[in-house]
This record gives sequence, C-alpha cells and structure tokens, in this order.
Amino acid sequence: MITPRYILLFVENPAVSARFYEFLLERKPVEESPTFALFVLEGGYKLGLWSRHTAEPTAQATGGGTELAFPVESAEQVDALFADWSALGLTMVQAPTELDFGRTFVALDPDNHRLRVFHPSLR
Repeated sequence: MITPRYILLFVENPAVSARFYEFLLERKPVEESPTFALFVLEGGYKLGLWSRHTAEPTAQATGGGTELAFPVESAEQVDALFADWSALGLTMVQAPTELDFGRTFVALDPDNHRLRVFHPSLR
C-alpha cells in the first residue's frame, strides 16, 4: 500500500508563498528556487509550492479547490488563531463557528488556498 505524504500547491509566486508559509509554519523551507519551495513538516510530510506557470504538465487548478487543515488542541486556540491571523491581514472566509466535526474557521493564503483551523469535537 502507498501513503500520500506530499502536498503540492500550485502558486502564482513561490517566493511570496514561501514567505507566507515560513511565517505560518514557523519554519524555513528546506529547498527554494524561483519556481519551487519545499517545507518538511512533522511526521515526514512535505509541503511543496510549485509555480503554476512552470508545472509540468500544466496545472489547470488554482486556489480554493482544496484545503490544508490544521488541528489544534482546544476551541479557545481556534479563536485565538482567528484573532491572530485576522490581525495579520489574512483573508477570512469563515469566522469561528461550530460545525458537526468541531469548532473551526477558514482563512486564505496568497493564492486563495483554503486554510482550515479546527478543534475536533469528541463524540
């Protein structure tokens, strides 16, 4: 069986997106070029930011069709991150709210990829 551990986002400007994710993830990319940046995350996962203009084959999708989801330890942390990210000027498309899976909000990165922060409810 194979396990996906690599997320690729097609972005307008890898350098701009790399600075955004460097700040958000509190880590530097391990690789960076004019067309690509790579972050190594916990558990061996990787986040790649690839210029949508140089991807082969050509990337048809743009931001908004997928989400990066960030689980947090508490509903209070959801609210605190919403306040922090709002103060930084991130575009918010969903304020903190209770959904059937828990407390959550959604922000956008510079390419309109959805960033969901959530605290799962215990059932």
